[in-house]
Amino acid sequence: MLASYRPLFEVPGARVFITGGLIARTAGSMFGVSVVAMVAARTGSYELAGAVVAAGMVSLALFAPFIGRLVDRYGQRRIAIPFFLWSGFWAVMTILTSLRGWPTWLLFITFPLCGAIPNLGTMARARWSHIFAHDARHLHSAMSFEQVMEEVTFVIGPVLAIWLSTTLFPEAGFVFATAAYTVGVLVFISARSTEPPVVPHHERPDEHAYRVPGLIPLAFIMVMTGAIFGVNEVVTLAVSQEAGAASAAGAILALYAVGSASAGLVFGHVSHGRNLGKLLIAGTLGMAVLEIPVLFAENLWALAGLMLVAGMATAPTLITTMNLIERITPKAQLNEGMTIVLTGLIIGIAAGSAVSGAVVDRVGAQHGYWVAIIAGGFAFVMALGTRAFLTRRELHNLR
Repeated sequence: MLASYRPLFEVPGARVFITGGLIARTAGSMFGVSVVAMVAARTGSYELAGAVVAAGMVSLALFAPFIGRLVDRYGQRRIAIPFFLWSGFWAVMTILTSLRGWPTWLLFITFPLCGAIPNLGTMARARWSHIFAHDARHLHSAMSFEQVMEEVTFVIGPVLAIWLSTTLFPEAGFVFATAAYTVGVLVFISARSTEPPVVPHHERPDEHAYRVPGLIPLAFIMVMTGAIFGVNEVVTLAVSQEAGAASAAGAILALYAVGSASAGLVFGHVSHGRNLGKLLIAGTLGMAVLEIPVLFAENLWALAGLMLVAGMATAPTLITTMNLIERITPKAQLNEGMTIVLTGLIIGIAAGSAVSGAVVDRVGAQHGYWVAIIAGGFAFVMALGTRAFLTRRELHNLR
């Protein structure tokens, strides 16, 4: 099974941007839970912590399509460096705001301004799309590998973030994430030989990528998927703290990611050539159904096992969605198109964090998982409609 991923590492320069991407995305997976741990520890309010994370995610969602279009137009390196410097400055201001006890409303300015940064995941996928432009099987393996790698970062990141924030000081996770993200981005953009060329202006479509038929429905599915992620982060931390073991939340979230990554590895090996519309329906249904047992976990050990199983539908759903995007989006707009869809994921994380934070504060920690189940149900309904939508317009052969 792993042999199908070996050709990816044989591409000249690929190991460099894979390494940089792994470091940066591990750091990226730490930011949300680090802010939750930081704000909750300093203020005692999960609702406020969820709101700060939501503000940051909304900001990232607003900036992302614009930055993605700039990347398509001017190239990854030319756009990534200035926006990275901007984001880094505001990350430092976020740390200082919390560390020095400045007014909490400042966090709603400093943290959202960190969000003006190119999406490393879309840039990596754009590189693979360029490298394997005429090799569908290896491109499928590359897209699957990217999703598995992102799941691996969610094994490492939240555990590390919560451990740092609960054993050192509340801002420790955010400080480490900022430093690691800096290193990862610098390594990633140093791999210039794998950067896709800029499509000449006269060959670019005039319209924005969001007008590509099928793109917005897929983005909505990602909103619901992101909501599940956001809910699980906030609610699991709250449940763990309620049980007197806050540091266990990172390990439980890591098991969720392990389940997803394991399923993603197998899925990437066996799913090539299968109908993407049907796979999307199955994946979204799985996300809703597998989350239900989490409601009935009687202790943290049971919760950990159930979260491992619940994660097994997420990577296949995300892999299928990104493969659909690669099929329906013009090459000159690929980074923008992928960014729009992943922006949906970000919006969902923000919404899930905010709504579940309010549910935790008002109703109780365990009840927060209902938000994830409802989001999974909406994703399933939209997947049913999206398959019909794609088929009617004959956008592309889904096989």
